[in-house]
Amino acid sequence: MTLGTWLHTRFHGRRVGTDADGNVYYEERSPTSGQRSRRWVIYAGAPEASKVPPEWHAWLHYTIDAPLPVAARRPWQQPHLANATGTPASYRPPGHDYSGGARARATGDYEAWSPGA
Repeated sequence: MTLGTWLHTRFHGRRVGTDADGNVYYEERSPTSGQRSRRWVIYAGAPEASKVPPEWHAWLHYTIDAPLPVAARRPWQQPHLANATGTPASYRPPGHDYSGGARARATGDYEAWSPGA
């Protein structure tokens, strides 16, 4: 966090809550007349927008007035995971170069084209 962000948050922000990852969410203390109050997040660690869980994303984008409680999650809902693209934890299908580059053989219905045949 930069000094400017810290000062702005300290003097103009009202802390609304935190999520399971430690991200802290703020709302403007005194919004400008006739406008919505600004909302923002201070990330725990590197700033990455995909770290924001859905309940806080909806609040940040004014879809809901108050963040949804984590207890309201349904049993079938999985916990939020940040986007892992470009990291060692990203998905790599079988045959990917980083996974050894060898894929399972294709089924018998595939025949490679050869120019002489």
